[in-house]
Amino acid sequence: MTFIQEPYVHRTIALNFEDGVTRFVVCLPGDTIADAAYRHGVNIPLDCRDGACGTCKSICESGTFEMTGYVEEALSTSEAAEGYILTCQTRPLSDCLIRIPSSSVACNAADNTVRKARISRLEMLSASTIGLELEGPEIETLHFLAGQYANLYVPGTNEVRAYSFSSRVSHGKVNFLIRNVPNGKMSAALSGIAKVGDEIRYRAPFGSFYLRKVEHPLLMIAGGTGLAPFLAMLEQMANASASVPIHLLYGVTREDDVVGLDWLDEFKKRLPTFDYTVTVVDTAVDGRHKGVVTDYLKQSHFHDGRADLYLCGPPPMVTAVEQYIRDQGMTPASMHFEKFLPST
Repeated sequence: MTFIQEPYVHRTIALNFEDGVTRFVVCLPGDTIADAAYRHGVNIPLDCRDGACGTCKSICESGTFEMTGYVEEALSTSEAAEGYILTCQTRPLSDCLIRIPSSSVACNAADNTVRKARISRLEMLSASTIGLELEGPEIETLHFLAGQYANLYVPGTNEVRAYSFSSRVSHGKVNFLIRNVPNGKMSAALSGIAKVGDEIRYRAPFGSFYLRKVEHPLLMIAGGTGLAPFLAMLEQMANASASVPIHLLYGVTREDDVVGLDWLDEFKKRLPTFDYTVTVVDTAVDGRHKGVVTDYLKQSHFHDGRADLYLCGPPPMVTAVEQYIRDQGMTPASMHFEKFLPST
């Protein structure tokens, strides 16, 4: 049996480290994942390179591969069934996402390169949300996992703020949803100083909150600008014609905080199995579901425990949802969450 089905196809491998740093490497025909990583200067922990020690044991979260030539002591049959691999013996048959149980620093994978882009769109989507679009040659070659974030430099300073990508890269452009925080340095810069055409610096990608292999029904819960990573995830699933049931609960405090409904409606057209519910805490609002997201969280959203849960929003909201599903005995197949706290 040959290692590579298409001998001249290069495979892109995303290596996500335990500290949230992601590096993308290219596997050449016949490469193991460890080979590709080392060629890119990333030192995945290794001792033997023969599939005998288990030092390079990692988890393949998506993609197909062939793995041969290892011993049971290094990787058991049950571990292999759970998605564990030995990077020194694994040759990808498709693009893959690999979770490495080591820090990027330990693997010489930390990328502190500061890149540049231009502001191509800047608008107030609501009183509480700024829409930011960046473009440029370095954006065209930017790779990230849907759900991850970038560290953007506040224009004119060396201070950074973390924001999730709200789109995939398309035609050399990428988008963000920025919360308009009173007295916030980034908010003040984007709403009163920066303009289209200005340069902005960034480092990316970061984060362990990203879309895993889509095999089960999905339940997404967003609070405020926590909607951003879900827009990128939905775009990826729409491009892949995902067919699993997908439901998004999107909660905000006031009606003026609601953004992105046009995008969500477009995803409903592209993803027939997708639907969403918007909740507004302000009880004076008419025409919306009133209350918090847990008021509209149902057992049926969990599909008898088969659904994967993704949760992103302010810490109090994330904590409240976690507590609620425990109290109600709601059990997802897996749960991934990210908490964010605006900086002033």
